[in-house]
Amino acid sequence: MNPFSSGTRLRDMIRSIRGCKTAAEERAVVRKECASIRAAISDNDNDYRHRNMAKLMFIHMLGYPTHFGQMECLKLIAAPGFPEKRIGYLGLMLLLDERQEVLMLVTNSLKQDLNHTNQYIVGLALCALGNICSAEMARDLAPEVERLLQLRDPNIRKKAALCSIRIIKKVPDLAENFVNPAASLLKEKHHGVLLTGIQLCTDLCEVSTEALEFFRKKYTEGLVKVLKDVVNSPYAPEYDISGIADPFLHIRLLRILRVLGHGDTDASDCMNDILAQVATKTESNKNAGNAILYECVETIMSIEDSSGLRVLAINILGRFLSNRDNNIRYVALNMLMRAITVDSQAVQRHRATILECVKDLDASIRKKALELVYLLVNENNVTSLSKELIDYLEVTDQEFKGDLTEKICSIVEKFSPEKIWYIDQMLKVLSLAGNYVKDEVWHALIVVISNASNLHGYTVRLLYRAVQLSGEQEILVRVAVWCIGEYGEMLVNSIGMLEKEEPITVTECDAIDVIESACKQYSTDLATRAMCLVALLKLSCRFPSSSQRIQDIIAQNKGSLLLELQQRSIEFDSILQKHQNIRSALCERMPVLDESTYVGRRAGSLPAAVSTSQGAVLDLSNGVGKPSAAPLVDLLDLSSDDTPVPNSSGNDFLHDLLGVDLSIASTETGTNQAQKSGADVLMDLLSIGTLPSQSSLSSFDGLFSSRDNSASVGGLENLSSNTTLPVQASTESGGFPMMDLLDALSPSEQNREDSGPTYPSVVAYESSSLRITFNFSKQPGNVRTTLVEANFVNKSSNAYTDFIFQAAVPKFLQLHLDPASNNVLPASGNGLITQKLRVVNSQHGKKSLVMRIRIAYKLNDKDVKEEGQISNFPPGL
Repeated sequence: MNPFSSGTRLRDMIRSIRGCKTAAEERAVVRKECASIRAAISDNDNDYRHRNMAKLMFIHMLGYPTHFGQMECLKLIAAPGFPEKRIGYLGLMLLLDERQEVLMLVTNSLKQDLNHTNQYIVGLALCALGNICSAEMARDLAPEVERLLQLRDPNIRKKAALCSIRIIKKVPDLAENFVNPAASLLKEKHHGVLLTGIQLCTDLCEVSTEALEFFRKKYTEGLVKVLKDVVNSPYAPEYDISGIADPFLHIRLLRILRVLGHGDTDASDCMNDILAQVATKTESNKNAGNAILYECVETIMSIEDSSGLRVLAINILGRFLSNRDNNIRYVALNMLMRAITVDSQAVQRHRATILECVKDLDASIRKKALELVYLLVNENNVTSLSKELIDYLEVTDQEFKGDLTEKICSIVEKFSPEKIWYIDQMLKVLSLAGNYVKDEVWHALIVVISNASNLHGYTVRLLYRAVQLSGEQEILVRVAVWCIGEYGEMLVNSIGMLEKEEPITVTECDAIDVIESACKQYSTDLATRAMCLVALLKLSCRFPSSSQRIQDIIAQNKGSLLLELQQRSIEFDSILQKHQNIRSALCERMPVLDESTYVGRRAGSLPAAVSTSQGAVLDLSNGVGKPSAAPLVDLLDLSSDDTPVPNSSGNDFLHDLLGVDLSIASTETGTNQAQKSGADVLMDLLSIGTLPSQSSLSSFDGLFSSRDNSASVGGLENLSSNTTLPVQASTESGGFPMMDLLDALSPSEQNREDSGPTYPSVVAYESSSLRITFNFSKQPGNVRTTLVEANFVNKSSNAYTDFIFQAAVPKFLQLHLDPASNNVLPASGNGLITQKLRVVNSQHGKKSLVMRIRIAYKLNDKDVKEEGQISNFPPGL
């Protein structure tokens, strides 16, 4: 009786599972069915074994555990009948994989079925072996598969070829045994056998250089002839798809020709004519034809070819860009990105079409086209391309503005012909999408502006006009506030007018109004308001007649709930009222910073360092600094500087920080008056009289600084970091440390400095069921000892019990393992086990750590062991 005829339990089970309204009901049905199947297995029920296996496969596809039925697969495979074997092999491919130890038991049954007289049973065995073959099974059964490649039956030969592909991938050493049988398949007339034979030859060429040379010398011309016959073949209904004869065979032939022609001029010359014929003769109005053309283009780009054929291939991609199918356009853009490295001039001819793709409605095509445009930009076309992109920036949707803004800024910065063009384009971007511009981009703009001394007036006037029209762009407002604070007198007095500028009249009140309105408009943004306060303080020196109004605006923030603004307001108000003698020095313009140094630090090439030379400006040919191996000072990010300031006298510190030449001040007092120490000057600056005791010194810390956000009067503003500059100075009486005007080194940072170097975490071992991560630390003062924290995560859906971790090391290492936190590892990463190790390296600095590990645990009451070697420890351990 056929168990699947009618009224079977399998149909009933599927119907009952589909009728469940909740997940709990479904689990109950599955548990009930699994219990009945277990009972049948225990009773050794042979009549319904295949039906139970079919039910188990359905339960497995729903995601429930079915490991208890694995042995039933083997029993069905060992049965003599074809229906039982069919269900058994299907269950074997679904319920097991190559990592299961049970699979070793089926090797003998597979060998018998591969030698069976029934071709269908042989086909079942080949299909199963091609899907779950392990390396051990491949070595044991390779001779049988090799023999089957030479049988007459085309179905057996086709399946044997597919099975051979799996074998050579698992055991590349066996590739030489399949070279001659695979070569004989290339003469087949049956398209199915020929297709699998070509794929087998392609994989042989990839795993064995000897096979590659063999096929390249003896079969290149034959494959070219086969492709020519397929291209020119008459209509054959059994192979025809959309008017094209067997496009699958076309593609396989093109792929193997690509492998054979790569790096070999003779083989490439042999296939040039047929590739040109395929490229020109294949129709592109059907999807099958487009697939062949794409494969042909990829083959042309990969072989050693003349430029003429490459131009033909790129033109085909250009036609793809005009196709209505988004998938075809996407793959064309993807291929053009690779082709631009081969023949950029040919790709440039399709620039207009690519720019149209940037404006496409499909988001993936827009992004890919934008990446391609970025690669197309050079010194010759940067002006036209950036104009097109900026024009599109004005009308694009909000989701795409971020990516487009980033690319435009990168293009302008990289290929700028001169500084004035760079400033113009960046201000256009800030006006249209300033809120999408990253911090490092507008920081770089300010560095360029500070270096362009002849453009200071032009820039501040341009920013003044822009902020009147686009005041909602916060980044534009920040740059405008900074420039007005630095070059406000140029704005009011129309200094540095260029010929192309239109005259503009700006009063001191107008300039202050811009900053005051920005402070009110962005009342919730700490960084912008802090920059406004600094700009106002600077304008108090540039606009002495408006000093009282500025003081009133600053005083409005003395009661701010934000500690940073409150502190700045109080400090600046104190400077305006009590410290007129040093205000001009405090409010001097920012020193000019080296552009190449800035870009170098952005690239992370070297640690930051302050340029002490006012005129150290690198004037490059295009007017904008290019990346170089130099350190960087971020004009607005002093606090991110990781290099400590060397110990110096207080005079040097105050001179560097405030721009006050204390040596000149001491000379003016006469030779009979002793020069003040740095600490005395600081006390005078704070108006607190004599130097307090060291214990009370901390109460004054932060008067001119913020605990959480360091910002200096000189315009060095970064409100996102609390890194400080540790500076010490000795008084003449000696012993008192100099207070840092920017910030005090917090205890957490001191502890971080004392803790020594940090090391990245590494995934020490990972399999399909388990992942082990190591976290490293060093004992202070003991470089040889490494403390390791191992975290074990279970990736499978079953919990592991009796979990044990063991490790072994070479003789030059000493290893100590602490007890693990638990011996049960929860399933699916819902928890972890931690265990600490201590490793002492007696050859520290000469030999790296290496470790052999073994993990043992129980999975469903079965002992499982995993082993591995760890050698990817970070350097320095």
